[in-house]
Amino acid sequence: MSKKIVFPLLLALIIAGCNSIKNHDHDSEADSHSLEEGHEHDDAKIQITAYSDHFEIFAEADPFVAGEVSNVLSHFSNLPDFSALTSGKVSLKIIIEGQETVSILEKPTRKGIYSFNIRPEVAGTGTLIYEIETDNGVFEISVPEFTVYSDDHDAIHSAEKLAQAFSSTNTSVFTKEQSWLVDFATEKPRVEAFGQIIKTTAQIKSAPADEVLVSARTHGMVSLTSINLSEGTGVSKGQSLFSISGENLSDNNSLVRFAEAKNNYEKAKTDYERVSALAKEKVISEKDLLTAKNQYDNTKLIFETLNKNFSSTGQLVTSPMTGFIKHIHVQNGEFVDAGQIVLSLSQNQSLILHAELQQKYASVLPSINSAVIRTLHDNKTYSLEELNGKILSYGRNTNSDNFLIPFSLQIDNKENFITGSFVELFLKSTSKEPALTLPNSALLEEQGNYFVFVQITPELFEKRVVKTGSQDGFRTEILDGISKDDRIVSKGGIYIKLARGTGTLDAHSGHVH
Repeated sequence: MSKKIVFPLLLALIIAGCNSIKNHDHDSEADSHSLEEGHEHDDAKIQITAYSDHFEIFAEADPFVAGEVSNVLSHFSNLPDFSALTSGKVSLKIIIEGQETVSILEKPTRKGIYSFNIRPEVAGTGTLIYEIETDNGVFEISVPEFTVYSDDHDAIHSAEKLAQAFSSTNTSVFTKEQSWLVDFATEKPRVEAFGQIIKTTAQIKSAPADEVLVSARTHGMVSLTSINLSEGTGVSKGQSLFSISGENLSDNNSLVRFAEAKNNYEKAKTDYERVSALAKEKVISEKDLLTAKNQYDNTKLIFETLNKNFSSTGQLVTSPMTGFIKHIHVQNGEFVDAGQIVLSLSQNQSLILHAELQQKYASVLPSINSAVIRTLHDNKTYSLEELNGKILSYGRNTNSDNFLIPFSLQIDNKENFITGSFVELFLKSTSKEPALTLPNSALLEEQGNYFVFVQITPELFEKRVVKTGSQDGFRTEILDGISKDDRIVSKGGIYIKLARGTGTLDAHSGHVH
């Protein structure tokens, strides 16, 4: 599989001498090779950045001069996780006026780093191409309008002009080797419709069809069938839950009623069998036979009904569904009346999020089409679609006790939500107005202000204050401070801030690959 991607030269920054933002020391093999060729670039470096769907490439190279060897120290990061490329064959090609120069490395010089030595033979503007061969296929990334100079003077002069264009006093250095050690990523802002966001809290409740109340069907004393029967215990359909015994009760004793029904049934059965035999011999009338049969059928119906739910120890209650015990409403041995709730069971599969909103949002409620849910106990965030959720309803009137408008959503319990607890809810309304948004993880706060790190090169970042708008739990609207073409640090900005604050990275000290 071969994938060919052409990208423009995104950044080319040349830095010279002691005013360099950083100075990569090439490996000894590359340095000796360069000296053997009798060529040295006076520490001037050109930096190249390019992106594809699969890779970020950041290269620091000697200025390219026709007939002279240049070292190209190239950093390869896998996308979208920005991890270092640890294996693969990479070819570097320079094509000018149809003449091609190639340098090939079978494996990284070091983790994520390929150090090429290449000698372009022709001066002019052409194309620089990286061809990356991995287990996933062959990928080609081109940087057009790439310049090879005819002499050192022109190359260094051009480098100095570009260095001035990219100079800044508000920048921080964070090397690729450092970013590979942490959870780090960059991305461009997203331009998307971003409507009004209503932030509130919601209580988690079981869906009506997901919860069942188990009641006593007669008077008596409750006897839980297992000592392990407690709230949270899983039960299966048909499993015995508890029994109700009327033993020792002087009034409305269920055991007495069961015994009486059994005796009446057995007597009616015997009478009917006797009358049936006599009817065959024409000893009794047809009317007497029908009376005996009717008495037998009635007593049988009463006995079988009681026999399904009663035994010699009392009424036996089983679970009507598979789920777990949500709440036990009585104590073991407690007296209950017929119809009194004993247990509540829940499948805990479908949940209702119930929120109450201020009246000022009444006009916005019809346009709400999605939501983001964030748990309070572990601060995890989920979209409504991720939980197979839907908006159920919103109130057309306020509650009489607090004058708030009820709002309900339904979700699948895919993430072990706890009924009765609360979650943070971001209700999203539809909008046709485009907005510039960033992931919340890109924003850092400092003394009440928010800022982001804007990438100048993959190793150089500018701190920039931004003005924020609404946020939906995942992303935040940016009103001012950046443009849609800026590349922003979306993960790991805190590490740049810490390095900047502690001074562990000196912008003028250089670092070694």
